Amino acid sequence: MTAAVAFAGMRRVSPVVFKAGCPDCRGRFELAASALRLAIGATSRTTFYSFTCPECGTAVRKPAGERVVELLTGGGVRTLRLHSTV
Repeated sequence: MTAAVAFAGMRRVSPVVFKAGCPDCRGRFELAASALRLAIGATSRTTFYSFTCPECGTAVRKPAGERVVELLTGGGVRTLRLHSTV
């Protein structure tokens, strides 16, 4: 099978973007998956996503519930699984 045959009929996919907001400057913007990081911990308190505000440069960290985790991982956001030291 050639590459042309394998990829025949496939469409070009648009990159995923996520809407976000900065709690410091109150800016609203869209971020590519590459601009976000997701950390999945043992509890909801240790599961969060983070990014740097493109408007003011503040490091932003927000909690991520199950639905947010699902959306971010499905959209290609890099994920770090945190391990318990217990």
